[in-house]
Amino acid sequence: MICRRHGSGPLITRDDVPDIADSSGGGLLDATSVFNPGAFSYQDSRYLLLRVQSRGRYTMLVPAEIRDQEIRICPVNTVFAGTRELAHPSTGYQLLHIYDPRISVIGPDVFVVTAIDTERGCRLAIWQAGAPGSDRFGGLEKLTLVSVLRGRDTRNGVLFPGKIAGRYSMLHRPNVAGDADNPASGNSIVLSFSDDLRHWDEGRPILSGRPARWDERIGSGPPPIRTTAGWLHLYHGIATHFQSVNIYQAGVVLLDLEDPARIVARSTDNILEPREIWEMVGQVPNVVFPSGWTVSKTESDGTVPMDADVHIYYGAADTCVGRADTTVEELIAAARR
Repeated sequence: MICRRHGSGPLITRDDVPDIADSSGGGLLDATSVFNPGAFSYQDSRYLLLRVQSRGRYTMLVPAEIRDQEIRICPVNTVFAGTRELAHPSTGYQLLHIYDPRISVIGPDVFVVTAIDTERGCRLAIWQAGAPGSDRFGGLEKLTLVSVLRGRDTRNGVLFPGKIAGRYSMLHRPNVAGDADNPASGNSIVLSFSDDLRHWDEGRPILSGRPARWDERIGSGPPPIRTTAGWLHLYHGIATHFQSVNIYQAGVVLLDLEDPARIVARSTDNILEPREIWEMVGQVPNVVFPSGWTVSKTESDGTVPMDADVHIYYGAADTCVGRADTTVEELIAAARR
Protein backbone atom coordinates (compact mmCIF):
# COMPACT_ATOMS: atom_id res chain seq x y z
CA MET A 1 0.00 0.00 0.00
CA ILE A 2 1.56 3.28 -1.13
CA CYS A 3 -0.64 5.65 0.92
CA ARG A 4 -1.86 4.83 4.41
CA ARG A 5 -4.82 6.78 5.78
CA HIS A 6 -4.11 8.51 9.06
CA GLY A 7 -6.43 7.42 11.87
CA SER A 8 -9.79 5.75 11.53
CA GLY A 9 -11.68 8.61 9.87
CA PRO A 10 -11.36 12.14 8.50
CA LEU A 11 -8.72 14.46 9.91
CA ILE A 12 -11.08 17.46 10.00
CA THR A 13 -14.87 17.59 9.68
CA ARG A 14 -17.46 20.35 9.80
CA ASP A 15 -17.89 19.63 13.53
CA ASP A 16 -14.31 20.80 14.12
CA VAL A 17 -14.88 24.20 12.52
CA PRO A 18 -15.72 26.93 15.03
CA ASP A 19 -18.21 29.66 14.27
CA ILE A 20 -16.24 32.04 12.07
CA ALA A 21 -16.23 35.81 12.52
CA ASP A 22 -16.15 37.37 9.05
CA SER A 23 -13.98 40.48 8.83
CA SER A 24 -16.72 42.17 6.81
CA GLY A 25 -19.12 41.98 9.73
CA GLY A 26 -20.93 38.80 8.75
CA GLY A 27 -19.93 35.30 9.74
CA LEU A 28 -20.36 31.59 9.31
CA LEU A 29 -22.39 29.52 11.74
CA ASP A 30 -22.65 25.75 11.63
CA ALA A 31 -20.36 25.13 8.63
CA THR A 32 -21.63 22.75 5.98
CA SER A 33 -18.26 21.42 4.83
CA VAL A 34 -14.48 21.81 5.05
CA PHE A 35 -12.17 20.47 2.33
CA ASN A 36 -9.34 20.99 -0.22
CA PRO A 37 -6.68 22.52 2.08
CA GLY A 38 -3.37 24.01 1.08
CA ALA A 39 -0.48 23.09 3.39
CA PHE A 40 3.08 23.97 4.35
CA SER A 41 5.38 23.38 7.32
CA TYR A 42 7.42 25.84 9.35
CA GLN A 43 9.61 24.92 12.30
CA ASP A 44 7.56 22.50 14.46
CA SER A 45 4.15 23.28 12.99
CA ARG A 46 2.21 22.35 9.89
CA TYR A 47 -0.20 24.96 8.60
CA LEU A 48 -3.34 24.38 6.55
CA LEU A 49 -5.54 26.82 4.69
CA LEU A 50 -8.99 25.28 4.68
CA ARG A 51 -11.83 25.79 2.25
CA VAL A 52 -14.95 26.16 4.41
CA GLN A 53 -18.48 26.42 3.06
CA SER A 54 -21.61 27.83 4.64
CA ARG A 55 -25.15 26.55 4.21
CA GLY A 56 -25.55 29.19 1.52
CA ARG A 57 -22.51 27.68 -0.27
CA TYR A 58 -20.47 30.78 0.43
CA THR A 59 -16.77 29.93 0.59
CA MET A 60 -14.27 31.19 3.15
CA LEU A 61 -10.60 30.30 3.55
CA VAL A 62 -9.69 29.62 7.17
CA PRO A 63 -6.18 28.97 8.56
CA ALA A 64 -5.36 26.06 10.86
CA GLU A 65 -2.25 24.90 12.72
CA ILE A 66 -1.22 21.33 13.51
CA ARG A 67 1.31 21.07 16.32
CA ASP A 68 2.01 18.04 18.50
CA GLN A 69 -0.96 16.27 16.87
CA GLU A 70 -3.31 19.02 18.05
CA ILE A 71 -5.32 20.89 15.43
CA ARG A 72 -6.29 24.52 16.07
CA ILE A 73 -8.59 26.25 13.60
CA CYS A 74 -8.57 30.03 13.48
CA PRO A 75 -11.87 31.61 14.60
CA VAL A 76 -11.48 34.31 11.92
CA ASN A 77 -11.40 33.82 8.16
CA THR A 78 -8.44 34.88 5.99
CA VAL A 79 -8.47 38.53 4.91
CA PHE A 80 -7.66 39.24 1.24
CA ALA A 81 -5.86 42.52 0.53
CA GLY A 82 -6.12 43.75 -3.05
CA THR A 83 -9.59 42.48 -3.94
CA ARG A 84 -10.72 46.06 -4.59
CA GLU A 85 -8.11 46.24 -7.33
CA LEU A 86 -9.27 42.87 -8.64
CA ALA A 87 -12.89 44.03 -8.79
CA HIS A 88 -12.08 47.51 -10.12
CA PRO A 89 -14.26 48.50 -13.09
CA SER A 90 -11.18 48.69 -15.30
CA THR A 91 -10.57 44.96 -14.89
CA GLY A 92 -14.13 43.97 -15.63
CA TYR A 93 -14.19 41.16 -13.04
CA GLN A 94 -17.04 40.46 -10.68
CA LEU A 95 -15.45 38.40 -7.90
CA LEU A 96 -17.69 35.50 -6.82
CA HIS A 97 -15.55 32.98 -4.89
CA ILE A 98 -11.92 32.52 -3.81
CA TYR A 99 -11.12 28.84 -3.21
CA ASP A 100 -8.83 25.78 -3.46
CA PRO A 101 -5.56 27.29 -2.12
CA ARG A 102 -2.17 25.76 -2.99
CA ILE A 103 0.78 26.95 -0.90
CA SER A 104 4.41 27.26 -2.03
CA VAL A 105 7.43 28.43 -0.04
CA ILE A 106 10.00 30.20 -2.22
CA GLY A 107 12.99 31.28 -0.16
CA PRO A 108 11.67 33.25 2.83
CA ASP A 109 8.33 33.96 1.16
CA VAL A 110 5.05 32.07 1.32
CA PHE A 111 2.79 32.30 -1.72
CA VAL A 112 -0.75 31.02 -2.14
CA VAL A 113 -2.35 30.33 -5.52
CA THR A 114 -6.14 30.24 -5.50
CA ALA A 115 -8.88 29.78 -8.03
CA ILE A 116 -11.21 32.75 -8.30
CA ASP A 117 -14.65 32.44 -9.85
CA THR A 118 -15.78 35.47 -11.83
CA GLU A 119 -18.65 36.15 -14.18
CA ARG A 120 -16.13 35.50 -16.97
CA GLY A 121 -15.11 32.08 -15.69
CA CYS A 122 -12.32 30.82 -13.45
CA ARG A 123 -8.98 32.62 -13.12
CA LEU A 124 -5.91 32.06 -10.95
CA ALA A 125 -4.72 34.57 -8.36
CA ILE A 126 -1.32 34.62 -6.68
CA TRP A 127 -1.20 35.98 -3.12
CA GLN A 128 1.65 36.56 -0.69
CA ALA A 129 1.17 35.51 2.91
CA GLY A 130 2.73 37.20 5.90
CA ALA A 131 6.00 35.94 7.32
CA PRO A 132 5.41 32.46 8.83
CA GLY A 133 6.32 33.62 12.33
CA SER A 134 4.25 36.80 12.14
CA ASP A 135 1.06 35.31 13.57
CA ARG A 136 -0.22 32.11 15.14
CA PHE A 137 -1.30 30.64 11.82
CA GLY A 138 1.80 30.81 9.64
CA GLY A 139 1.06 34.19 8.11
CA LEU A 140 -2.12 32.86 6.49
CA GLU A 141 -4.46 35.21 8.32
CA LYS A 142 -3.88 37.86 5.63
CA LEU A 143 -3.07 37.37 1.95
CA THR A 144 -2.01 40.24 -0.32
CA LEU A 145 -2.72 40.06 -4.03
CA VAL A 146 0.36 39.76 -6.26
CA SER A 147 -1.18 39.06 -9.65
CA VAL A 148 -3.99 37.42 -11.61
CA LEU A 149 -3.62 35.23 -14.69
CA ARG A 150 -6.18 37.13 -16.73
CA GLY A 151 -5.78 35.65 -20.17
CA ARG A 152 -7.62 32.34 -19.95
CA ASP A 153 -10.06 30.24 -17.99
CA THR A 154 -7.78 28.04 -15.89
CA ARG A 155 -7.57 26.32 -12.51
CA ASN A 156 -5.38 24.08 -10.29
CA GLY A 157 -2.39 26.43 -10.27
CA VAL A 158 0.77 25.54 -8.33
CA LEU A 159 4.08 27.40 -8.07
CA PHE A 160 7.34 25.46 -8.04
CA PRO A 161 9.18 26.02 -4.71
CA GLY A 162 12.14 27.76 -6.33
CA LYS A 163 13.24 29.33 -9.58
CA ILE A 164 14.22 27.22 -12.59
CA ALA A 165 16.88 28.79 -14.81
CA GLY A 166 16.27 32.06 -13.00
CA ARG A 167 12.51 32.16 -13.61
CA TYR A 168 9.38 31.41 -11.64
CA SER A 169 7.38 28.47 -12.92
CA MET A 170 3.81 27.30 -12.50
CA LEU A 171 1.69 24.32 -13.43
CA HIS A 172 -1.99 24.91 -14.13
CA ARG A 173 -4.93 23.29 -15.93
CA PRO A 174 -6.78 25.30 -18.61
CA ASN A 175 -10.51 24.73 -18.58
CA VAL A 176 -12.51 23.76 -21.61
CA ALA A 177 -16.26 24.09 -21.80
CA GLY A 178 -18.19 21.21 -20.25
CA ASP A 179 -21.56 19.87 -21.28
CA ALA A 180 -24.79 21.33 -19.95
CA ASP A 181 -24.71 19.18 -16.82
CA ASN A 182 -21.06 19.68 -15.82
CA PRO A 183 -18.76 22.66 -15.15
CA ALA A 184 -15.76 23.45 -17.32
CA SER A 185 -12.85 21.10 -16.74
CA GLY A 186 -9.75 20.02 -18.61
CA ASN A 187 -7.47 17.17 -19.58
CA SER A 188 -4.09 18.87 -19.91
CA ILE A 189 -1.63 20.42 -17.43
CA VAL A 190 0.51 23.23 -18.83
CA LEU A 191 3.80 24.75 -17.67
CA SER A 192 4.13 28.56 -17.62
CA PHE A 193 7.07 30.83 -16.74
CA SER A 194 7.41 34.35 -15.36
CA ASP A 195 10.21 36.73 -14.48
CA ASP A 196 8.27 38.58 -11.79
CA LEU A 197 5.20 36.52 -10.72
CA ARG A 198 3.02 39.09 -12.49
CA HIS A 199 3.42 38.47 -16.19
CA TRP A 200 3.09 34.86 -17.32
CA ASP A 201 3.46 33.21 -20.70
CA GLU A 202 0.64 31.11 -22.10
CA GLY A 203 2.47 27.91 -21.25
CA ARG A 204 2.80 24.63 -23.08
CA PRO A 205 1.08 21.31 -22.34
CA ILE A 206 3.27 18.79 -20.56
CA LEU A 207 0.80 16.20 -19.24
CA SER A 208 -2.48 14.99 -20.70
CA GLY A 209 -5.32 12.78 -19.56
CA ARG A 210 -5.42 9.16 -20.68
CA PRO A 211 -8.71 8.10 -22.32
CA ALA A 212 -10.63 5.24 -20.69
CA ARG A 213 -8.19 5.17 -17.76
CA TRP A 214 -8.39 6.44 -14.18
CA ASP A 215 -7.06 9.86 -15.23
CA GLU A 216 -9.09 10.90 -18.27
CA ARG A 217 -9.22 14.46 -16.94
CA ILE A 218 -6.41 15.77 -14.77
CA GLY A 219 -5.28 18.69 -12.64
CA SER A 220 -2.35 19.54 -10.37
CA GLY A 221 -2.46 18.69 -6.69
CA PRO A 222 0.07 20.22 -4.26
CA PRO A 223 3.13 22.09 -5.58
CA PRO A 224 5.98 19.83 -6.77
CA ILE A 225 8.78 18.91 -4.40
CA ARG A 226 12.42 18.65 -5.43
CA THR A 227 14.02 15.19 -5.17
CA THR A 228 17.22 13.68 -6.54
CA ALA A 229 15.08 11.80 -9.08
CA GLY A 230 13.25 14.89 -10.35
CA TRP A 231 10.36 17.15 -9.45
CA LEU A 232 7.83 14.91 -7.72
CA HIS A 233 4.29 16.03 -8.48
CA LEU A 234 1.00 14.71 -7.17
CA TYR A 235 -2.01 15.21 -9.42
CA HIS A 236 -5.66 14.26 -9.45
CA GLY A 237 -7.27 12.25 -12.18
CA ILE A 238 -10.95 11.91 -12.99
CA ALA A 239 -12.45 8.75 -14.45
CA THR A 240 -15.48 9.92 -16.43
CA HIS A 241 -16.38 6.71 -18.26
CA PHE A 242 -18.59 5.36 -15.47
CA GLN A 243 -21.48 7.50 -16.77
CA SER A 244 -23.36 7.90 -13.49
CA VAL A 245 -20.53 9.54 -11.51
CA ASN A 246 -17.02 10.92 -11.94
CA ILE A 247 -14.37 9.30 -9.72
CA TYR A 248 -11.55 11.53 -8.43
CA GLN A 249 -8.26 9.78 -7.61
CA ALA A 250 -4.58 10.69 -7.20
CA GLY A 251 -1.41 9.75 -9.03
CA VAL A 252 2.20 10.87 -9.29
CA VAL A 253 4.53 12.06 -12.02
CA LEU A 254 8.27 12.82 -12.06
CA LEU A 255 9.46 15.86 -14.04
CA ASP A 256 13.03 16.61 -15.06
CA LEU A 257 14.80 18.99 -12.66
CA GLU A 258 16.29 21.20 -15.36
CA ASP A 259 13.44 20.94 -17.85
CA PRO A 260 10.17 20.21 -16.03
CA ALA A 261 8.35 20.00 -19.37
CA ARG A 262 10.01 16.59 -19.77
CA ILE A 263 8.29 13.67 -18.06
CA VAL A 264 10.71 11.23 -16.42
CA ALA A 265 8.09 8.78 -15.12
CA ARG A 266 4.35 8.60 -14.47
CA SER A 267 2.32 6.20 -12.36
CA THR A 268 0.30 3.67 -14.32
CA ASP A 269 -2.24 3.23 -11.52
CA ASN A 270 -3.68 5.67 -9.04
CA ILE A 271 -2.03 5.76 -5.61
CA LEU A 272 -5.12 6.91 -3.68
CA GLU A 273 -8.79 6.38 -4.51
CA PRO A 274 -12.14 6.72 -2.70
CA ARG A 275 -12.61 3.67 -0.50
CA GLU A 276 -13.84 4.94 2.86
CA ILE A 277 -17.50 5.83 3.31
CA TRP A 278 -16.59 9.48 3.99
CA GLU A 279 -14.72 9.62 0.67
CA MET A 280 -17.58 8.04 -1.27
CA VAL A 281 -20.54 9.88 0.30
CA GLY A 282 -20.84 13.66 0.60
CA GLN A 283 -21.50 16.83 -1.37
CA VAL A 284 -19.65 15.36 -4.36
CA PRO A 285 -19.41 11.57 -4.04
CA ASN A 286 -16.36 9.46 -4.84
CA VAL A 287 -13.71 12.15 -4.46
CA VAL A 288 -10.19 12.24 -3.07
CA PHE A 289 -8.70 15.59 -4.08
CA PRO A 290 -5.07 16.13 -2.95
CA SER A 291 -4.30 19.81 -2.46
CA GLY A 292 -1.55 20.02 0.17
CA TRP A 293 1.38 18.02 1.48
CA THR A 294 4.23 18.40 3.95
CA VAL A 295 7.52 16.54 4.29
CA SER A 296 9.44 15.59 7.41
CA LYS A 297 12.82 16.94 6.31
CA THR A 298 14.56 18.91 3.58
CA GLU A 299 18.24 19.25 2.68
CA SER A 300 19.96 22.65 2.69
CA ASP A 301 19.60 22.95 -1.10
CA GLY A 302 15.85 22.34 -0.96
CA THR A 303 16.03 18.68 -1.99
CA VAL A 304 13.73 16.33 -0.10
CA PRO A 305 15.54 13.02 0.67
CA MET A 306 14.16 9.62 -0.25
CA ASP A 307 13.46 8.60 3.33
CA ALA A 308 11.42 11.71 4.14
CA ASP A 309 7.90 11.08 5.42
CA VAL A 310 5.09 12.71 3.43
CA HIS A 311 1.71 13.77 4.79
CA ILE A 312 -0.87 14.27 2.04
CA TYR A 313 -3.92 16.42 2.86
CA TYR A 314 -6.94 16.00 0.64
CA GLY A 315 -10.57 16.90 0.28
CA ALA A 316 -12.91 13.93 0.65
CA ALA A 317 -16.26 14.06 -1.17
CA ASP A 318 -16.04 17.88 -1.00
CA THR A 319 -17.17 17.49 2.62
CA CYS A 320 -14.22 16.84 4.95
CA VAL A 321 -10.40 16.67 5.06
CA GLY A 322 -8.43 13.44 5.00
CA ARG A 323 -4.76 12.71 5.53
CA ALA A 324 -2.70 9.94 3.95
CA ASP A 325 0.91 9.09 4.84
CA THR A 326 3.70 7.75 2.66
CA THR A 327 7.38 8.42 1.86
CA VAL A 328 9.21 10.07 -1.01
CA GLU A 329 10.79 6.74 -1.89
CA GLU A 330 7.39 5.01 -2.15
CA LEU A 331 5.97 7.78 -4.32
CA ILE A 332 8.91 7.71 -6.73
CA ALA A 333 8.67 3.92 -6.95
CA ALA A 334 4.96 4.28 -7.80
CA ALA A 335 5.76 6.81 -10.55
CA ARG A 336 8.18 4.35 -12.14
CA ARG A 337 5.76 1.45 -12.20
